[in-house]
Amino acid sequence: MSNGYVEMGLCAPVNVTWEVTYACNLSCVHCLSDSGAKRYGELTTEECRRVIDDLAAAKVFQLNIGGGEPFARPDFLELMDYAHQKDMVTCISTNGTLIDREVARRLDHGLVYIQVSLDGATPESNDGVRGRGSYKKALRSLEFLRQRNVAASINTVLTRLNFLELDKLTQLAASFGAGFRVSRFRPSGRGEKSWSRLNVSKEQMVEFSNWLSRNLEVSTGDSFFSITTEERRSLGLNMCGACKLTCCISPLGRVYPCAFLQQSEFLAGRAPEEPLAFIWKHSPVFESFRRLEIKSCGSCHRFDMCHGGCPAIAYHTQRRLGVPDPGCLANCVGVKAHPAHRQMVTGN
Repeated sequence: MSNGYVEMGLCAPVNVTWEVTYACNLSCVHCLSDSGAKRYGELTTEECRRVIDDLAAAKVFQLNIGGGEPFARPDFLELMDYAHQKDMVTCISTNGTLIDREVARRLDHGLVYIQVSLDGATPESNDGVRGRGSYKKALRSLEFLRQRNVAASINTVLTRLNFLELDKLTQLAASFGAGFRVSRFRPSGRGEKSWSRLNVSKEQMVEFSNWLSRNLEVSTGDSFFSITTEERRSLGLNMCGACKLTCCISPLGRVYPCAFLQQSEFLAGRAPEEPLAFIWKHSPVFESFRRLEIKSCGSCHRFDMCHGGCPAIAYHTQRRLGVPDPGCLANCVGVKAHPAHRQMVTGN
């Protein structure tokens, strides 16, 4: 498979997730990178420019920028402008608390898309996860973005706490002229400690799959390809894109398969010292991911829908790769509730 990707011309990722800093003014309980304070060794402005030059030379189309909180970097807007000069699209994930009118004006650009994180439809449900006052500040940022016609969406990490608020969150996003995106909770970073408390149950996962099939306008990226239904099959990727379509750069310049697998055993290279194109083609870590097979899933009737699910969740819950995603719908067949959903899953 790996040679096939190179032979077919995919010599660089289509998009790269770049966490530009560990610094963050919030302490969300499910933070994938355990962010909070800036850490020693984070890339300097000049090093970041070199990374952008390298990505542009490799013809990377889009930067998915996160953190930490990107706007906590004093030079972030400068770096964003530099990426735009290289004709790269920037999709920025932010908690919204640092976006004021002036920042929104700087974001009024055709190459920018903003994802504002909000994990509840009310201050009570959101602030318990993201911090006191974060709900109000996030909505304020959405209003500033709306006033400047900046393309934006609300991004929600699905948990037991907001599971029943999805319709309200969809309506809230629409009230700001924004889209609505739901991301999957993964047990990395601080999420490892809150996983058992916040992760949805199997019954809720099946219900959520059914909800998605009724709300095709809601985006999930590839977060939930493991619970894709026929109604949504053509709307997104149906397999893990790590090392095939995308990869991740940490604030320290370390290159990994994805943002949720930033362990030393998955370190593929270092930017900007090593060209991304070289890492992409020759890293043994990336090669192994392209050869990764979930053999036990091969005979499953849903295999062509998810190809074994999310390797990151499999790794964090079972401490190894090559095993099925525990959140796949095929693992939820035995739930006792909701016969209609069970029929949807089994096809009977």
